[in-house]
Amino acid sequence: MLQPDATVDADVAATDAGGSVPEAMRAWRVTRLGEPAGALSLDTVPVPAAGAGEVLVRVSAVAANFPDVLLCRGEYQVKPELPFSPGIELVGTVVAMGAEVSGVDVGDRVVGSKIGVLAEYAVLPAADVWTAPSALSDAEAAGLTVAYQTAWFGLHRRAALQAGEWLLVHAAAGGVGLAAVQLGVAAGARVIGVVGSQAKAAAARDAGADVVLVRGADDLVAGVKAATGGHGADVVFDPVGGEAFVASTRCIAFEGRLIVVGFAGGTISSVPAGHVLVKNYSVVGLHWGLYPGVRPDLVREARGALTQLADAGALRPVVDRVVPFDRAPEALTALASGATVGRVVIEAAS
Repeated sequence: MLQPDATVDADVAATDAGGSVPEAMRAWRVTRLGEPAGALSLDTVPVPAAGAGEVLVRVSAVAANFPDVLLCRGEYQVKPELPFSPGIELVGTVVAMGAEVSGVDVGDRVVGSKIGVLAEYAVLPAADVWTAPSALSDAEAAGLTVAYQTAWFGLHRRAALQAGEWLLVHAAAGGVGLAAVQLGVAAGARVIGVVGSQAKAAAARDAGADVVLVRGADDLVAGVKAATGGHGADVVFDPVGGEAFVASTRCIAFEGRLIVVGFAGGTISSVPAGHVLVKNYSVVGLHWGLYPGVRPDLVREARGALTQLADAGALRPVVDRVVPFDRAPEALTALASGATVGRVVIEAAS
């Protein structure tokens, strides 16, 4: 979280294209809990200082995520003390470093993740940033860290997805869903995407989905069984929960793996242990945020894989719209509506 009483340490080397780091910056802060439009205030605060093991990043763009909406509402699992800045992933340029930093340098264009980056400058642990793929624009790279690492860990670490398997992706036109579709295709899987409307179906198809089902219009269970010739989905990537989870248990394959990623549908699913036993499938949880602290080696592996795929053109974050920094609440409101396709990005260049 950005600390309003933090100042730039004069002993920390800093340089950027425009000269020295300024003393003050603009930052969006949650001053009272509620919907983004009412909760957020655009304030002028001191630029934070990079401490030991940290870097100061001049923010170029911030990708909006549903946790940002939950942070504004006070419904996220992490509840910072008011006032605080939301924003959990960015792309920008390193302009200063604290002591004991290696692997990154002033002037590097990086992506990274930490709560509190919806500002013109942000301090992050050096371990939480990595070089942005040169093949991606700022708007595209802004959405790489959370969604694509979540999808990568879900598909490769937790599900051990294999080429030729059937992958069912819920919310396949959303940020993390599109990431899962693209990574599934890159892994050689056959992908079935579930979207919320006919208008979103094209995005899932463009990302490589072999079959697209529209929630509420198509029978999901029958559609999956028909597409797979009765085999069912070998892997289910579910960031929705609720009815999507229940339907998935009815069309999952023998020895299938149902990856629980989140509950964007608003209902936390209960695992039917008896059904799991009888149908011989697995329900596997994924909390990507644990990996940097517990298995940083796997995080480095994921970053390397994603960079290679981006440079090869096998993945490219889909950007629904780019919103100017001074209209950031509009981005979070649009995201909360569920009407967006891919990522909503906030330009934050100072």
